[in-house]
Amino acid sequence: MRNLLIGVDSGTQSTKAVVVDAKTGDVLGTGSQTYDLISGLPPGAKEQHPHTWRDAAATAIRQALRSARAVAAEVKAIGVSGQQHGFVPLDARGEVIRPAKLWCDTSTAAECAELTQTLGGGKKVLRTLGNAILTGYTAGKILWLKKHEPKNFARLATVLLPHDYLNFWLTGARVTEYGEASGTAYFNVKTRRWSPAAIRAIDAELEDKLPRVISSDQPAGQLRPEVAQLLGLQPRTLVSSGGGDNMMSAIGTGNTRPGIVTASFGTSGTIFACADQPVLDPQGEIAAFCDSTNHWLPLLCTMNATVATEMMRLDFGFTHEQFENKARQAPPGAAGLLLLPYLEGERTPNVPDGTGVLLGVSPKTFRAGNFCRAAMEGVTLSMNYGLRRLAELGVAARQIRATGGGAKSKLWRQIMADVFNAEVVTLKVSEGAAYGAALQALWCWRLQQGERIKISEITDAFVALNKPETTTPQKTSVAVYRELQALQDELSRSLRGVFAHHRQFATTMAV
Repeated sequence: MRNLLIGVDSGTQSTKAVVVDAKTGDVLGTGSQTYDLISGLPPGAKEQHPHTWRDAAATAIRQALRSARAVAAEVKAIGVSGQQHGFVPLDARGEVIRPAKLWCDTSTAAECAELTQTLGGGKKVLRTLGNAILTGYTAGKILWLKKHEPKNFARLATVLLPHDYLNFWLTGARVTEYGEASGTAYFNVKTRRWSPAAIRAIDAELEDKLPRVISSDQPAGQLRPEVAQLLGLQPRTLVSSGGGDNMMSAIGTGNTRPGIVTASFGTSGTIFACADQPVLDPQGEIAAFCDSTNHWLPLLCTMNATVATEMMRLDFGFTHEQFENKARQAPPGAAGLLLLPYLEGERTPNVPDGTGVLLGVSPKTFRAGNFCRAAMEGVTLSMNYGLRRLAELGVAARQIRATGGGAKSKLWRQIMADVFNAEVVTLKVSEGAAYGAALQALWCWRLQQGERIKISEITDAFVALNKPETTTPQKTSVAVYRELQALQDELSRSLRGVFAHHRQFATTMAV
């Protein structure tokens, strides 16, 4: 009989599940379920109901099990990856009080500013937490609920994040782990403990409503009988601690020891590395997260990656192949067309009021190919802003392990290599977060069996590069993008005040 693991990745647009062989690391089955954001919300608000993730996870897991022709007794453990920072409020009965505000929700800028001021300003916040209090993080969302929906806040008994909620559904346990907790802005990443000062700034009674923090190699619990029956699995199947999608992508791309850098081109764009010590950015632009292997994960996140290319592709009515072919017709630099891709606001740099801006629109550049290529380039240049900041903090990249939807494009991989001026490689298993969740579950299960094994031993054995897709920089294009990078940086800085003014105008027009 086989020993199998299930990895689940619950994202903003879909939930994916993989079934992995514990002996070979091979993916034997897959499943997925798509969904949307809640529509009709005010500007900046981005929400989903946690039941959507729960139901999608059940569908994806059952699909993956059928695809792998797996029987219940073969499945030894489950690992869950989830979108980070979302605020799931539960009442005393464990029921969801309201839809979750997500990582891409930028409606809490005022609450984040208030918390920062209460804690003594930005520099003191960085000393206290290791991270700035940004709109993407959970802290501002809790204060927002307290201020804007006091009746719902009065019902609040438990604060969970998206992957924590799925673990709660699976096991009944209210727990989180280091990596997920470090993205809340009320957790001290240096001590790996909740920050009393940050918690008190939100609400004096909040600490009792937070989940228990466990080490990343510990199990969250065991599968509840009623959920086991729903999924077609055995009760008491092990559920690992899981973690945020970036932390699980680190595992799934073999980024479990210093010296490796991963770039994820999904709805958002992230670049991260593994570190033995916290990497603290005095400017607060690089997140000093913990990872989900009991190390640290210096990370930059841009809120806009494939969301920008998909908007452009769908508006033109192109298939993915047509979009890439059109972009390929344009030269590096898109004939002078430059996209500032702050469609959902931005996190790195921290520009929550930002919007998308196209610079250089003229009769010469008004071509579909230029627009398509500018979308790819603009997103990559925006991510490179943070990659250069990582380098300044001592985390240099000679090789980038690319994952996510953007990494599937040959042209985009070349743009990445030229913009980053580094070798870009992809992985044989492209679903890094789901695969990482399965590998973490394998690690947890083997530790529970009494083995003494490091997660890096598992990733070294199972995570393999897709060598034919290795892409190297082209010198002429590197020079073009170096100049274009300077232009995008200058454009971003010069428009900060304009963005804030425009947001006030747009809010007035929406009333």
